[in-house]
Parts: sequence; structure tokens; C-alpha cells
Amino acid sequence: MTNRRLFLLFVAALSMTGCASMPHSDPLQVTVAGVDGLPGEGMEMRMLVKLRVQNPNETPIEFTGVYVQLDVMEKTFATGVSDESGVVPAFGETVVAVPVTVSALRAVRQVVGMLDGQPVDQVRYQMSGKLNGGLFNTHRFESKGAFALPEQVSVAAD
Repeated sequence: MTNRRLFLLFVAALSMTGCASMPHSDPLQVTVAGVDGLPGEGMEMRMLVKLRVQNPNETPIEFTGVYVQLDVMEKTFATGVSDESGVVPAFGETVVAVPVTVSALRAVRQVVGMLDGQPVDQVRYQMSGKLNGGLFNTHRFESKGAFALPEQVSVAAD
């Protein structure tokens, strides 16, 4: 065997050992803990979304940035980034604040989409994003659900 083949075989074996020895981690649980208004510019709305991040793992998670996207009725509604950094302790939680932007055009498109002739009694949402922790330590999250509209607010075509 040539030195090059021997080296490549060694690197491949080392890579597989490295992957096998990596600890399994459970996904983060991320929920919206609060929303505050922020001043907007022109045709946009701005909000400060507070995310409660729970770490169900035995190792702390360090992060140096946050990204979040909120989809409503399967369409992007708001996005935001923050350079906030910190640590989510092992089997612990922390609150991270992320300013998000909603363009007025997206908001209008959402309302028009709800008035497409089909009755709407609940609103489906999905939140996704990531806590940036470097090349091999970025943690992605996703949460989805629906909430019912009060009967007086339900949208229906007449």
C-alpha cells in the first residue's frame, strides 16, 4: 500500500471513530415567551420576540447569534437575527431576545390569503431558526402549531 492510501485509510477510520464517539443530543425546545413592540421604518412593523430556550441535554450550549423565522398559514410572516450570545445551561433554560421585522406587504398578503373564500377558524404557524455555536455546534430548532380564532374574529367569505 502506498503512503497516500495508508494516510487516507487512517483519516477515514479516524473520521468514523469521531462520529461514533459524539454524544447524542436531544433537540432544543423553543417557545415564544413574550413580544414587545419596537419602532419600525416606513412600511414595516418591528417586534422584540423573547424566545424561551430549553436545553434537555447534559451539556451546556454556548451560542453567539440567533436567527428566527415565523411562518403563518405556510407563508413567511416575520424574520429576525440577533448577535446576542450566551449559554443555555445543561438541563436548563434561558430567554433570548430577537428583534423581528414584518413587512407591511407580507401582513397584507396574509390577510388577503385568509379572505380567499374559505372559512378560517384557526391559524397555523411554524417557527424555525438556529442558535449559532460555530462550525459543528449550531443548534437548529422548529416548533409548529395552531391557535383557534375567537368566533367573532373568524374569517369567512360572505
